[in-house]
Amino acid sequence: MTAKTRGTLATQDLDFRTALFLAAVCGQTYMQYNNKDGLFLVPRTYSLVSEFTARAYDDSDERFGFVLTSERASVLAFRGSNSAVDWVSDFIAQQTTYRPVKNAGLTHKGFTDIYMSARTQIIEIINQLPQGRPLFITGHSLGGALATLAALDLANNTSFIDPIVYTYGAPRVGDPKFASSYNASIGTHWRFQNEFDIVPHLPTLVYQSPKTKQTYYYMHAKGEVKRSFRMGSVSGNHILSSYFADLAQEDPAFALAICAEPPGWCPAIEV
Repeated sequence: MTAKTRGTLATQDLDFRTALFLAAVCGQTYMQYNNKDGLFLVPRTYSLVSEFTARAYDDSDERFGFVLTSERASVLAFRGSNSAVDWVSDFIAQQTTYRPVKNAGLTHKGFTDIYMSARTQIIEIINQLPQGRPLFITGHSLGGALATLAALDLANNTSFIDPIVYTYGAPRVGDPKFASSYNASIGTHWRFQNEFDIVPHLPTLVYQSPKTKQTYYYMHAKGEVKRSFRMGSVSGNHILSSYFADLAQEDPAFALAICAEPPGWCPAIEV
């Protein structure tokens, strides 16, 4: 399907409470993955619609996220990199055609392969959701890349034409044509990026494959929200709990309130 063109995109203002809530939801995608039985906590007023799996870089099927809904909104959440094989392969940055939307450019092959392995499940779940409620799509790290790939797909191939996207520490996903197609289709995308986090700077703007020597070009989608925090290590500057702690400083009382519903569902920090 060719990307939809609309005269005016629906754009939501940046909301730090929404950002904090969705970062906490992202935290539960890691909980889902780390628990052998896949158990995780669901925030108060929300219910689980369904979980989904995707094929990781080593061809194993892994839990990669879930969909929640409430009377006010639905949330599609993707897990980020959490296993050694993910981290090794995240930086294999050759590109492939983004197939869900015609003429939408090229995207990172590793990220795209993971998304496409889950796509049928995700679309089936999204098509079950109640209409008339906003759909939020979120993810941290690799999950932010998957959220970006999903948003353009769902905006063009489902009835949810105006998804609202919040990502944290996400890498670049595609080439300039993809970024342009995405920006033209997605009204609201807020991309939180710590200036000391290395992951949002990868793949580099110009990337040459060490295997093929072919050159690829990368560009971020719109919506950068620059943050600045140092946590003493490369991983500390990137992990979700660091982003959550930074955002919690914007509204400590709200952070405490949402983290109590239910207790223990937020990333472990002191606020």
